[in-house]
Amino acid sequence: MLYYIKADKFLLENTAHGDGYLKVENGRFGELVSDIPDGVEVVDWGGHTVAPGLFDTHIHGIKGYDIMDGKLDSIQEISKSILSLGVTRFLPTTLTSSKEDLKRAILAVKEAVQGGLEGAKSEGIFLEGPYFTEKYKGAQNPSYFKNPDIAEFIEWQELAEGMIVKIAIAPEMDNATDFTKELSKGGVLVSIAHTDATYDCCKETVDAGARNYVHLFNGMSGLHHREPGVVGAALSDPRAFAELICDGHHVHPEVATMAYKVKQDKLTLITDCMSAGLMPDGNYYLGEYPVVMKDGIARTETGSLAGSTLKLIDGVKNLTEWSGEPLYKIWHRGSLSPAKSLGKADSLGSIENGKLADFVVLDEDMVVKATFIEGVIKYIREESI
Repeated sequence: MLYYIKADKFLLENTAHGDGYLKVENGRFGELVSDIPDGVEVVDWGGHTVAPGLFDTHIHGIKGYDIMDGKLDSIQEISKSILSLGVTRFLPTTLTSSKEDLKRAILAVKEAVQGGLEGAKSEGIFLEGPYFTEKYKGAQNPSYFKNPDIAEFIEWQELAEGMIVKIAIAPEMDNATDFTKELSKGGVLVSIAHTDATYDCCKETVDAGARNYVHLFNGMSGLHHREPGVVGAALSDPRAFAELICDGHHVHPEVATMAYKVKQDKLTLITDCMSAGLMPDGNYYLGEYPVVMKDGIARTETGSLAGSTLKLIDGVKNLTEWSGEPLYKIWHRGSLSPAKSLGKADSLGSIENGKLADFVVLDEDMVVKATFIEGVIKYIREESI
C-alpha cells in the first residue's frame, strides 16, 4: 500500500513543517516532500494538521471499562474508545489487588492482544503495584501491599508471555534494589511510585536500573530544601523519565510548566485515566475502590484523587497553553517521550522516515478528525466523512 498524505502542517520532532506531502508505504512513513510523482494516490487532508499518534503509557480504563475487570470486552472497548482521542498505542495498566485479580487482568490483556485489538494497539502491560508503601497509597488498596518478589513477578511474566514491560515499586521496600536490578536486566521499565523514599534511596534505585517516576508530585514525598525527596530525585536525575498528569487538578499549571522546563524530553504526559473517563458525573469504581466523579474530577469516598478522567490530547493542550511552548514540542511529550521511555523510539512516537505510520489528523481547534495506525484508518469523525 502506497499513498501520500496532503496536509497544511506536519508536527515533526523539531519543527512544525508547512504544506507538503508525506509518503506512507507498507504501513511506514516515508519522506516528506513538496512534489509528488504523477498518478500516485493522495489522501487529502488540506486545511488540517498531521501529528504522530499519542502513546498513553498509564491508563486504567475509560468509558465505564476498567483493565481490572479482567474481561476481554473491557480491553477491546478501551482500545477502541481512545482512538477518537488521538491515542494509537497504550499500556493497559493494573492496580494493586489480590493475586487472583491480577492474574485475571493479565490474562484478559494477553488474550485480547493475541486475538487482535480493534483500536489502539497495546505495547505491553504496566503493573502499578502491589509493591508500595501505605503512607502514599493514593487509590491503591494497602491490604495487598508487599515487598518486591522476583519469583512472583516471574510467575506473572510467564502468565503474560513476556507482555509486562513496566512495573512500579516503592524503592524503600525490602529487596527493591535487587528486584530492580533483575527486572531492568530483562528490559522491564522499573518505575518509582507511591513512595516515601528519601532522595538517596531513589538515587540508589535508579543506579540499580529504574528509569521512570510515576505521576510526578502525586503519591510521593515532596521537595524540601534539606531533603529533596522523591520529587527532588525525579527532577534532578537526567537518567530518569517522569510522568505528568496535566489536568490542572493533580498538578498546578505553574508546577507542571516548571517540571517540563526541567525534564524536557524526559517528561512523559499520561492520563492515569479510570473508568469514569468520557462518562457523566456519578458513581464508579477504580479497581475495588468506590469513586465519585463530580465536575469531571474522580475522588475516593475519603476525598483522595482517584486516577483521572483526562484525555491525553487535553493534557497536551493544557501544557501547551500553560508553558507557552510550540505545540510540536509538547505534542511529542505525549508521543515520542513515552516511546523513548520504553525503548521503542526507533519505530514509534514521531513522523520520521521508516517509523510505523501511526498518525492523527487535527483541525484548527485540535479536534481529532481521523486516526491511523500503521497507515490504516481506524477512526474518522462522523462529520469528516
